[in-house]
Amino acid sequence: MGFIGFSLIDVADILTVAFFLYQIYKLIKGTAAMNIFIAVILVYAGYRLVKELKMELTSMILGRFMEVGVIALIILFQQEIRRFLLHIGTRYLTGPRNSFVGRFFKTEHRMANVSLQNVVDACRSMAEKKTGALIVVGRSSSLQIYAETGDAINADVSARLLENIFFKNSPLHDGAVLVVNNRIHAARCILPSSENFNIPAHFGMRHRAAVGVTEATDAVAIVVSEETGRISYVEDGRIESDVSPERLAALLENKSDKSDKPDNNGNKSND
Repeated sequence: MGFIGFSLIDVADILTVAFFLYQIYKLIKGTAAMNIFIAVILVYAGYRLVKELKMELTSMILGRFMEVGVIALIILFQQEIRRFLLHIGTRYLTGPRNSFVGRFFKTEHRMANVSLQNVVDACRSMAEKKTGALIVVGRSSSLQIYAETGDAINADVSARLLENIFFKNSPLHDGAVLVVNNRIHAARCILPSSENFNIPAHFGMRHRAAVGVTEATDAVAIVVSEETGRISYVEDGRIESDVSPERLAALLENKSDKSDKPDNNGNKSND
């Protein structure tokens, strides 16, 4: 019996599978989908075992289940699959850096300096007054599905307007403000709440909504705590809490140190 053939194509095949498995693990780590994924692996392992043991009835039942397994996986993991495809498309196709479109068509996703400064000024003022706020800054992903849950604004980005929207007696203060293409697109918007189990318990619904929208899109979110007045910056589902207005401006401009990665550790807030 000769040795099993092993070529560079086989190495590339193994590395490709390892890459996709690692990306899937990163997406579902700490979420309810992780338990489902483990359960699916156990069911498949059980199917292979009973098949090898020639347990005909059990093998037939599990076999029928495995036949519709792909469709079931798509239904169960539709959010994770969407996030994975969005991550690949944003990073390698439409991202502002190191992407195909970015290199050849020089796409730009940064906010204008005036709009950026108005957002930072509004957050500074609301933090001093302990006014709760949730602002989502769009990039290449569409936020229209979330805009439809709120009220259209379509106004220039203004620090005073943002403060008025989040004033506690304003009818628009409860929800998120969406900033798209350097304009306040909508207010009082409902965002998806993250199911990530790793988010510390002291982060409230504003932070969970901020994490949720940044998991589903490539947008970034800014949260001002109503209880502590601290500012949090959320990107790719990761929270950096208690940031200064200067740090916030640097993060929004994508000029921050890339080695200083946001984490989910922060000070207590019940927003």
